[in-house]
This record gives sequence, C-alpha cells and structure tokens, in this order.
Amino acid sequence: MMRVGLVLACAAVLAGCGSPDRPVAPAAAVNSAVAPAVPAAPAQPASLARYDGYGDMRFGMDDAAFDRAWAGELKATTPAAGSSCVSKRPRWVKAPEDFAFMFEGGHFVRYDVGTAKEIAPGGGKVGMSGAQIRSLYGDRVIEQPHKYVAGAKYLRVAAAQGNSVLLFETDATGRVTRWRVGVPPQVDYVEGCG
Repeated sequence: MMRVGLVLACAAVLAGCGSPDRPVAPAAAVNSAVAPAVPAAPAQPASLARYDGYGDMRFGMDDAAFDRAWAGELKATTPAAGSSCVSKRPRWVKAPEDFAFMFEGGHFVRYDVGTAKEIAPGGGKVGMSGAQIRSLYGDRVIEQPHKYVAGAKYLRVAAAQGNSVLLFETDATGRVTRWRVGVPPQVDYVEGCG
C-alpha cells in the first residue's frame, strides 16, 4: 500500500512539471540560440614596406643613419665611374634581383623587390595580375609601357602623401614580376644603379 502511495506522489510531481504555468522550451529552441563558430580569416603577414621607406629606414637618410637603423650586415656594390649610385643588399638575399636598397649621393632613395615573399604598401606583390593591382590601388594606378619588354607595363602608384612612388613591373602577360618604392627621379631608373 505504501508503494502505491509513493507511485501516486511521483506521478503527481511529474504531471506538475508539464503544467501550462511552467512551459518547458523545446531542446531545439535552446540550441538554436548558439551561433555556429566562424573560423577566423588568416592574418596577413606583416610587411616592412612603406611608401616613405622600409621598416625604420626612411628615404633621405644618409648612409650612416641608414646603417644604424638597419643594424645588420649589408653588401654594397661599387658605383660605376662618374656615378654616386650604390645598391646595398641584406646578407640573407640569395639572388641580387630579389631585394636591394638604392643610395644616391650618400642617401637612401629607393628599394627594389623581385620576390613574392615581400608585400608592397597597400597589398600588391610579385605574381599578381595587373587587374589585381588595379583593384587594390584603384584610379591611383597610371599605366605606362615597359621600356624593354613588348606588351609589358609599369603600373605607377603615387603615395597619398609625400612624393614617393610605388612602381610595379609586369611581363607581357600582365603578371607582376617585380616592384619598387622610391622617390623621383631614382624610382624611375629602369636599370637601377645600372
């Protein structure tokens, strides 16, 4: 008899749990409030490339100030007869066309990049199409024919402030093969220190 009373008491308690006074939310409604996790976008690698220089080095610095700011080993070229133009390359550069700093008259005036490892100010890089460069830089891009390669172009982007220029070189198919940042007239020296 005691057993029957216990069963009736449990049944009454359970019946009260489903009463209209205390509605129970369906499990699906509770779970739908949790938003699914969205994977984070991959971070863009940091670049030292700037319109006014590279890292802590600014255009116009003299050799000594540049060397102090760089604080690493640099290999310098010997200027041609009658020229004050010198290229300096970091020790880690394997191929001379991959990366170089240009100095003229003892001052930092330009840097050249020929590898996709470096990202230009604004996001451009070696391997991009001319269309991708135009989508990044918009109407600031001025297209000019390449001096030596038929069908190739120079895509010139003036800095929003100052007088420096970012200049992309493309091949005949429209792919960026190299880029440089510098101040006029040195940014336009096609042969570099030549």
